[in-house]
Amino acid sequence: MEISDPIIIDAGKAKLTAGTTTTVSVGDRVTLICSVEKSTGWKYEWFRGTSYLSEYRINGGENGEIRVSQGGIYRCRGFRGEPAIYSDTSDEVNIYITFPNKVIVTQKPSWSQMFRGETITLTCEVQGGEGVQWEYQWRTPQSQRYRTNRKDWTITASISGEYSCKSRSTYDSYSSTNWSEALKLSVSGKNVIFNQM
Repeated sequence: MEISDPIIIDAGKAKLTAGTTTTVSVGDRVTLICSVEKSTGWKYEWFRGTSYLSEYRINGGENGEIRVSQGGIYRCRGFRGEPAIYSDTSDEVNIYITFPNKVIVTQKPSWSQMFRGETITLTCEVQGGEGVQWEYQWRTPQSQRYRTNRKDWTITASISGEYSCKSRSTYDSYSSTNWSEALKLSVSGKNVIFNQM
């Protein structure tokens, strides 16, 4: 159910705040608090959306507080009276959920030494992630980030630095694993040496 056009009579703007963090492990909850400062007697409506799902109304929290366990984009607004008068809708708060799955970066070929310019395939493995359609994000020595639908990423050995990856569900961009341990790429003038940190 999408947000309908509200009746707003200079009621002020709702303020939405999260608890101590906006990123929690899967299964944990985040407390969201909604308030309208101008006067008392407000009840509250809550809305959630994601990158793939239009914003819709969710249940609970008429007293101005809810606990959520799903990642996504949250907003709220206050209402009171009959017929209802609505406040302006709050700004967005983004909630992120982290999966406990361990992520490992492996490399092929697995030789300890490689010549500069040779191609290397890095693989982002999610342990216990079978059956989930993953997207992958890579972090490079230049602090650049790349996204791909494939767990394998082929690069040309060129500079020293660390590579790491994390994964997220294709259908939920607000839930992801933590970053893997870094795979250190040491490049000399003659060859490339990989060391798992």
